[in-house]
Amino acid sequence: MKKTKLEVETHFEEWHSEENDLRGLHPHAASRMLFDIVLINEFEHALLRLKADDCVWGPVHTSVGQEAVAAGVVSALRRTDKMVATYRSHHEFLAKALQFVIPDEWDPGTGPLPPAGQEVIERTLAEIMGLASGYCSGRGGSMHLRYAEAGFLGSNPIVGGGIPLAAGAAYAEKFRGTGNIVVCFFGDGATNIGSFHEACNIAALWGVPLVCIIENNAYAVATPLKQACAIEELYARAVSYGMKGYRIDGNDVVGIHGLLAAVATDMRAGGGPIMIEARCYRRYHHAGDQPGSAFGYRTKEEEARSKEREVISVFPRTLIEAGVLTAAQVAKVRDLAHEGVERAIDACTVKGTPRTVRAELWPGLDTVDNGLRSNGAEWEGVKFSERTDFKSFTPMRYSNAIAEVTGQWLARNGETIVLGEDVANFGGGAYGATKGLPQKFPTRVLNTPIAEAGFTGAALGMAMSGMRPVVEIMFPDFSLVAADQLFNQIGKARHMYGNTTDLPLVVRTRVAIGCGYGGQHSMDPVGLYSLFPGWRIVAPSDSFDYIGLFNSAMRSMDPVLMIEHHSLYAKDFPVPAGDLDYCIPFGKARVVTEGSDVTLLVYGSLVSRCEHLVKRFAEEDISVEVIDLRTLDLPGIDYETIGTSLKKTGAVVIAEEAAASQSIGSAISASIMERFFELLDAPVARVTSHDIPLPVSRVLERETMISDEKIFRTTVAVARRIRP
Repeated sequence: MKKTKLEVETHFEEWHSEENDLRGLHPHAASRMLFDIVLINEFEHALLRLKADDCVWGPVHTSVGQEAVAAGVVSALRRTDKMVATYRSHHEFLAKALQFVIPDEWDPGTGPLPPAGQEVIERTLAEIMGLASGYCSGRGGSMHLRYAEAGFLGSNPIVGGGIPLAAGAAYAEKFRGTGNIVVCFFGDGATNIGSFHEACNIAALWGVPLVCIIENNAYAVATPLKQACAIEELYARAVSYGMKGYRIDGNDVVGIHGLLAAVATDMRAGGGPIMIEARCYRRYHHAGDQPGSAFGYRTKEEEARSKEREVISVFPRTLIEAGVLTAAQVAKVRDLAHEGVERAIDACTVKGTPRTVRAELWPGLDTVDNGLRSNGAEWEGVKFSERTDFKSFTPMRYSNAIAEVTGQWLARNGETIVLGEDVANFGGGAYGATKGLPQKFPTRVLNTPIAEAGFTGAALGMAMSGMRPVVEIMFPDFSLVAADQLFNQIGKARHMYGNTTDLPLVVRTRVAIGCGYGGQHSMDPVGLYSLFPGWRIVAPSDSFDYIGLFNSAMRSMDPVLMIEHHSLYAKDFPVPAGDLDYCIPFGKARVVTEGSDVTLLVYGSLVSRCEHLVKRFAEEDISVEVIDLRTLDLPGIDYETIGTSLKKTGAVVIAEEAAASQSIGSAISASIMERFFELLDAPVARVTSHDIPLPVSRVLERETMISDEKIFRTTVAVARRIRP
């Protein structure tokens, strides 16, 4: 057996500062970094005291022991650079926010803290305490910090959840040619989760200016690194994605500054992503003020050795010994930081034993729902249309309607991006939904790896940066692979971050019920997405509706799911001749046929099927009002149209192709009975497919799916006020 040893090209470096680097540090730069370190340390200990006084609700994950990473990194960045972080990110947030608001010339060793700097400390504390004056109006708290103007795009308590977002934000910076870089901080535990690997691969493929910084503090809660990672040299994971990998001591603030300055220069010149492992040690347990040794997973001796090396004590001493700063200057910096934190505490609490939260600072209870969705400003001046507004029509295949209206947006808006698996192949995607677009827009119709979490999360980063991504998820079932990004991230981001971000993002997906694709490629996703009220959901039943609803989706500042049914793709439907710019409003159902005996609520592919049943209903002397819901997110259901119909019919049937447990009919039924009980002459009836995964067998699949006959029998029974 012949064996050949294979060599893999690697670029690994370990950086550490030397005495000359310290002595060469400008006193002003040293003073600023020292101020950040001391302020962070003071701030975190103040939080722990306030937590003990019950002034902070929820966990407090402090960064004590990791201050140098934030100070060193931020001191090497531009104000316009961006950052994404994890739940343990008070240090990075404070450093970036202070850098943004305080003039470069300010020297904490000689001058007072500028008012803008004091405001940062107070608003950060207010946010962590859940107060209205916080950066996210108190909604984000300790783990969901965001200050977009300063470039802090968001901290994220889902381990690894922010890395795809950071990759997308970095793509936006590269696409726009800003020269800005994006720095993403995460812990050692995140390197074991799928989103880390998917995002790193995408970042490397796209060559984006992303710095991945692993703050390796040796423990994931109480699990030591050696029990969680097969490889303990985490920087080495960079080789899997063709990145350069670096290792540095997390207490070496001068070395961190030098390393970031160097890699930032390379990235601004067009270099791709890199990975840095900063070896840190958190002083306290995962959350709170107890040491890890109190829980038995660390020893007191280990903690004592680590404390001796902490930057909070070593850096000031070495600055004085090297003659960079005087003892008086160091003392001035310490006093300034201490005073700033104490003033923030006084601003947010009432003195006493214990301290209490200032009652007037709590958010108004009437604001609790504010910011779940945009305020609607994007619809000002938009004229909405229906079929009756047009005189001349021409036939257009459903799949061509998707491609045509998408192409119009690519032509109209230079920051519209289409991404997904195979969207740029076969001349227009696997199903023709991007037909002709890869040739016209080769740099903006992007094939992605098979990495739903990675590219969906990247789209979120693009959208939060102001771009307009259109994401194709090939089958709705694959949404579950990207569930964190779709639901924990996209679905919650606007409200979670206190209505500080728009989310102009469209997700398209193709329902393949009836194709023989089986249980893992045949999902109707309405019920899943409807669990998260941040999403808007629409299901166009023909080409006309697709164009109008897509145009509205692309104008929306909220995320929109476009549900496309495979059975419609090859069908022709009339669309306005020469006009693809009209909009159909969200939350407005369409009365397909008018009737007086029973209301039939449907969407998507069932619309045309039920329309064809109307003649058969008439033969039974039954008048059916068929309503196409169109908008399917639960807050957007058009109950006005439903109520108007029930005043005539007194009875309603809800028909869905989804499996019963994945349908939204039960929620709509409950709401109808709550709203219109006095109008009902019979209980609301529901018709769904069998509540099982779809079998591949042709005959079993057909038996599982909702049939026209079942819809017909149920509707006739309800119209005659007979139990179905």
